[in-house]
Amino acid sequence: MSLISFKDVTVDFNTPEGVVRAVNGISFDIKEGQTVGLVGESGSGKSVTSLAAMRLIPNPPGIISGGQILFQGKDLVKASEEEMRKIRGNDISMIFQEPMTALNPVFRVGDQIAEVLMLHKGMSRKEAWQKAEMLLDQVGIPNPKASIMKYPHEMSGGQKQRVCIAIAIACEPKLLICDEPTTALDVTIQKQVLDLMFDLQSKYNMGMLFITHDLSVIADIADDVVVMYRSNLVEQNNTEAIFTDAKHPYTKGLLSCRPSLEKNPSRLLTVADFMDDAGNEIEIDQAKLVPDEKKEKKEETPTLLEIKGLSTHFPIKGGLFGRTVDHFKAVKEVSFKLQKGKTLGLVGESGCGKTTLGRTILRLIEPAAGQIIYDGIDVTKLDKDQMREMRSRMQIIFQDPYSSLNPRMTVGEILLEPMNLHNIGANKEEKIEKAKWLMEKVGLTAAQLSRYPHEFSGGQRQRICIARALAVNPEFIICDESVSALDVSVQAQVLNLLLDLQEEFGLTYIFISHDLSVVNFISDEVAVMKAGEIVEMDKASKVYHNPQRDYTKTLLEAIPKGIPKSLLAKQQ
Repeated sequence: MSLISFKDVTVDFNTPEGVVRAVNGISFDIKEGQTVGLVGESGSGKSVTSLAAMRLIPNPPGIISGGQILFQGKDLVKASEEEMRKIRGNDISMIFQEPMTALNPVFRVGDQIAEVLMLHKGMSRKEAWQKAEMLLDQVGIPNPKASIMKYPHEMSGGQKQRVCIAIAIACEPKLLICDEPTTALDVTIQKQVLDLMFDLQSKYNMGMLFITHDLSVIADIADDVVVMYRSNLVEQNNTEAIFTDAKHPYTKGLLSCRPSLEKNPSRLLTVADFMDDAGNEIEIDQAKLVPDEKKEKKEETPTLLEIKGLSTHFPIKGGLFGRTVDHFKAVKEVSFKLQKGKTLGLVGESGCGKTTLGRTILRLIEPAAGQIIYDGIDVTKLDKDQMREMRSRMQIIFQDPYSSLNPRMTVGEILLEPMNLHNIGANKEEKIEKAKWLMEKVGLTAAQLSRYPHEFSGGQRQRICIARALAVNPEFIICDESVSALDVSVQAQVLNLLLDLQEEFGLTYIFISHDLSVVNFISDEVAVMKAGEIVEMDKASKVYHNPQRDYTKTLLEAIPKGIPKSLLAKQQ
């Protein structure tokens, strides 16, 4: 018998342009102790489906306009708000995608866990805090007695996500909805969180709806898979059947978008290689499936960037007057060389110093010691004016495209700003022509120059950031987690674009990421960082197939295999 059944569920939103259908008549079941993976790109309707189950869709403008959601035989669509309050957090719990926004910043984590227990289980505050401490221990938070007193900002991303899990399982729910709970986590933290969730699922025999755009994760955890595309359910089956015999071209595209550690093609396939805009299946270009041997045969080129003993320290304040009492050593005597026209992948867990190193190279953060030799020039000795001039040659693409674009400026103004700053283009007309050319170059249109950043999707905003970096004709670009928050299909498009631009303009990249599969695809060499130091560096193929350090092996072992559990069992 099903724990929850979605029967022809339809969700509509009223907008100024008219009614938009977010979920179009979908039906699927989840049984006790079963994990169903709900996959699809941003905007496909995954999260709206989960919010419908919790009756958390804001009304107005949203409304469940059709169908039934039967939870243990009770139709949640018709349940009163009072009935839903008793169900939410008690029988059905949800882990949201972004733990920092899911947790209240002004309350200690102990209060936030205890609140659920006091509300649904009628516990006293003392009993609830004792149970909260046990839950923090259960989800693997170190020193729970001290951690229960912390505020969310005092914890790492992985720890905050564990607190969200503790809140979700506090009342031992029958159904746990997980909305992209590991998207922004390092592979090692992701593995720990997934292992934890399945230990808890086994313990409480929970049904689980796991929402993600990453089919590699789904292969590791799901019993059945439901695929959504543009508000519709296009395919559902058991996980093994989806991975070995997918029927819908969209599913085939999602399965092929993810970079593989085993095969390294010259370009990644995207959904557009499998289906047209109308949703019709198309023939795949077989040339795109051929492994890329060019990376291994790339010729030696002159050194463009040499880092010598680079260190970055941050002051630790203390005492009555906030004096500097010590320094946190974020980057410790890092040294490496990068050849012109090549890509160095920089990998490691959050907090290892990757981003700090990248920003120090551009002197967005001042180094404590060492040298940054760029094309024979010691960047550390340049004054402010010289550094401004140097930055036209050295650019950065930030992790979050939305926060790095000014929401009050049009895309045209965003692209013209660096040209004006660095005196590129003889007059305004020439600059506008270059802006149009840049938009076309990154796969957008000149007509979109008059739009604002909020009018674009995440992948399109990242393309705008790439166009802005190219506006000053750079030779060297640091890509700081620039595809980590994107859907796998959009991620593939952006990675292909970066390689095309590198080939056309001879660009040199440092590609910072915690996703080792992505780094393997785009990089010529890989440097592995741990606690501010580079612990291993070599050609990408050698690091991935013959790692020398235990830390590198641990990172590689944590990558989802992308093989369903049933197939792994057969192989063993």
